[in-house]
Amino acid sequence: MEAGDASLHYSMMNKKITTKIIGLGNPILGDDGVGHRVADEIARQLEKNNQFMSQTIQVEKASLGGLSLMELLIDSDRAIIIDSIETNQNPVGTVRNFNLDELPDQIYGHTTSSHDTTLSKAIQVGKLIGAHLPEPIFIVSIEAHNLYEFSERLSPSVEQAIPKACQSVWQYLEELEKEL
Repeated sequence: MEAGDASLHYSMMNKKITTKIIGLGNPILGDDGVGHRVADEIARQLEKNNQFMSQTIQVEKASLGGLSLMELLIDSDRAIIIDSIETNQNPVGTVRNFNLDELPDQIYGHTTSSHDTTLSKAIQVGKLIGAHLPEPIFIVSIEAHNLYEFSERLSPSVEQAIPKACQSVWQYLEELEKEL
């Protein structure tokens, strides 16, 4: 191994993985703001105790899906998206976790828009044009009901789900840390 190869090998071994956490929603539309609230809480927890030495963790909030969300994910190695979901198949406040490719129906939440495309399709487009996008994309969803009511308050069941959603994010970060 030549000197240049050794320094490249050293820098690759010490490169931190970028994990982006995005809380989706609109904080003035009732339960739709839960993604922002979870992201705020995760940011507070990370400020107190960032035990993740192999990851650079960025916490953001957004209100758009599809192509706009894909653009936020560029140059991330891993991603966690937190969003409300209304399936009417689970009790309000139910927290579910899955990878983006397991999303039960992409018409739910902010991963899609009637004026845009699904996040899955946007990721495909991004990869086609050579964008560095995260794999996997982990989704933390909170079953909600009041998504279109002008209010800065969450319904009690959704509010009570915040600690469990935070725990899901934290556990996923811990799993990623173990892999690195």
